[in-house]
Amino acid sequence: MKLKLIKKHYFEILLVLPLSAYILGFTILPIIKTILLSFHDKNTGALGFSTYQYLFSKKDFNMAIINTVAVTLVGLTFQLITGLFIAMSLKTDFKGKGLIRSLVLLPMGVPTLVSGVTLLYIFGTQGYLNELLFKLGVITKPIAWTSGGIKNIFVIAIADSWKVLPIVVLLLLAGLESIPSDVYEASAIDGASKSQTFFNITLPLLKPSITMTIILRAVDSFRIFELPKILAGRVTPFLATYAYDEYAYNNANASAAASTILLMIIVIFMILYFKFVDKGGGMKYGK
Repeated sequence: MKLKLIKKHYFEILLVLPLSAYILGFTILPIIKTILLSFHDKNTGALGFSTYQYLFSKKDFNMAIINTVAVTLVGLTFQLITGLFIAMSLKTDFKGKGLIRSLVLLPMGVPTLVSGVTLLYIFGTQGYLNELLFKLGVITKPIAWTSGGIKNIFVIAIADSWKVLPIVVLLLLAGLESIPSDVYEASAIDGASKSQTFFNITLPLLKPSITMTIILRAVDSFRIFELPKILAGRVTPFLATYAYDEYAYNNANASAAASTILLMIIVIFMILYFKFVDKGGGMKYGK
């Protein structure tokens, strides 16, 4: 029966074979190898949880987990609110709309390393932000925005948001454009206010786009690497930078364990989001 099925669909199987081999060789096998490596003791080679015990006993690693989750939550909140506001503004007709759209998309063309260095001119001790706050009389001495702690989380979340905001705007704008105009016309005829239209029509119908945006951005935010390296160095550790540093220190097992924990956090976030926030709504509408 199986042989007959293969003979019947041999051409389709032949077409998907290269892609399957690519995914298996460059995605699945490295992930499995990394997970297995994380359970090997660096000194004895025995299987166990000694690498994970080593990691969780280190203060820097625990801070890396907290910082990664914090920058993801702060960044996602900022990106969704700002992205939705810009997308709704771009959906309306006004003079210069094309120019504004081009300016909004501009950060997409800037490499992450370049944007990180550029943002140092804003958030550096002698940067534009401190200069502006000083001239406004808000501060009397420069603030070290990149010296660690909550300030550094805020700076990295803003820097990441600036870089990825065009993607968020595009996804939300595509969702807004897909909402039929007759729905809004019917809402206006029924006498619904703008806030009622937004909360009862726009947001529910935009749920598939919001779900997709949160998933894409959360995965990207959890594995944030370049911006923390530039804006924080080793002062504020993140899971991705911590895994890189451990590997650079010739501690591949600890690096693999940190990477595995990062993968687990992403998977847990997805499950919690689908179970308690999305509740299948976004996926259902997205079909």
